[in-house]
Amino acid sequence: MPLKDVLLALMVTMIWGFNFVMIKLGVGDVPPLMLTGLRFLFAALPLVFFIKRPAVGWPTLVGYGFVLGVIKFGLLFVAIKIGLSASLSSLVLQLQAFFTIAFAFLVLGERPGRWQILGAAIAFAGIGVIAAERWVDAELVPLLLCVAAAGFWGVANIVSKRAGKLDMLSFMVWASLIPPLPLFALSAIFEGEAALTALSHPTPMAIVSVAYLAYPTTVLGFAIWNHLLHKHPASTVAPFSLMVPVFGFISGMLVLGETVSPAVAIGAVAIFAGLLVNVFGRRLFGRRAPVPGI
Repeated sequence: MPLKDVLLALMVTMIWGFNFVMIKLGVGDVPPLMLTGLRFLFAALPLVFFIKRPAVGWPTLVGYGFVLGVIKFGLLFVAIKIGLSASLSSLVLQLQAFFTIAFAFLVLGERPGRWQILGAAIAFAGIGVIAAERWVDAELVPLLLCVAAAGFWGVANIVSKRAGKLDMLSFMVWASLIPPLPLFALSAIFEGEAALTALSHPTPMAIVSVAYLAYPTTVLGFAIWNHLLHKHPASTVAPFSLMVPVFGFISGMLVLGETVSPAVAIGAVAIFAGLLVNVFGRRLFGRRAPVPGI
């Protein structure tokens, strides 16, 4: 993977890491389904009027937009609203890397190499260290919702991968047209008057949250992410998302006043080590100590 693409992937993980802080702040003023719908509404508008529709069928656009926007982000925002912390949500959601690798193997026939497997194992150990410390503090329902969201992110990654080579900015903007109506309908059913109040009397934090979630996080972040997925195997790109909780914990500490325990620090180091093995393992060790492929 070229250094330029590595830096792009790391930039996206920084944006997405801070994204969890903005979600936590945003759902304090706007109900979660309404906030998710506004995120995608403004990700699509006004860019959809200036960007040509990608050369892909509506079923792919609808499938990607619905799985990513309505299901994955709907579940995530609700989980954060009902009690999951920004830090823990940034961690649990990164299970998507393993869902993506598994789905890529099952659906696309992409067989992960030994360094991807070793890197994933090291990173998963880091996730285990952090999750073990925080397990007793998490409510079961929001935790399970976030795990489900990670699974559906993996599905969305495969839908994007199967779409072929596309203008990914165009793909993301047009796919963002799909989630708002279903999410607004769900918000009307389950959130009712609270959603209307948030719309009629938006707070400054609500405006800032929607703007950040719509543009840097959704349009820029997913356009770059999907571009990388098309250039490289999913098993190489997906593990970069394991850096998201590192940036999530850093931003949570700086903005929300969260503390980082020794266990979190150890887990973060393990996640970073797993990422290094995944990306550079073959270059650093493959030639010196060749091992039969797995």
